[in-house]
Amino acid sequence: MSTATSASTDRVLGPVDIALRVAIVGLTLATGYIHSTLGGLLFTLNAAGYLVAAVAIVIPLALAVRFRWVVRLGLIGYAATTIIGWAIQGPYFTTAYIAKAIEVTLIILLAIDFARIDGNPINVIKSELGELNARFGRRSATGSAGA
Repeated sequence: MSTATSASTDRVLGPVDIALRVAIVGLTLATGYIHSTLGGLLFTLNAAGYLVAAVAIVIPLALAVRFRWVVRLGLIGYAATTIIGWAIQGPYFTTAYIAKAIEVTLIILLAIDFARIDGNPINVIKSELGELNARFGRRSATGSAGA
């Protein structure tokens, strides 16, 4: 297991880490709830996406813990996409501004959580790509050349 990966899977969460995780889940569920009350397929699907992300942030499955960094980056992208979609399309009601404030705060907290648990995202991605390359990279074709 790589250094970046083992840091996130072997680390015991401290009180600050737990508080961050609780805040992230709370904000994720809050913006999901707001979207679920707006009606329409797009808002309902957005709410469902936030619900799935909230579960993925805390579920204690080994695979989810191992790739929690992907969940964090995915949720950052999901919230940012929601904000961009709203900026392009609207509607610009008070509730929308509240939801966007929640999503901006969520992005900030996710970035802090990522930095505390996993470190530099570029190093984490390089480490994961290196591990994938070591596991599934080019293999010599010995034995097939003479056949």
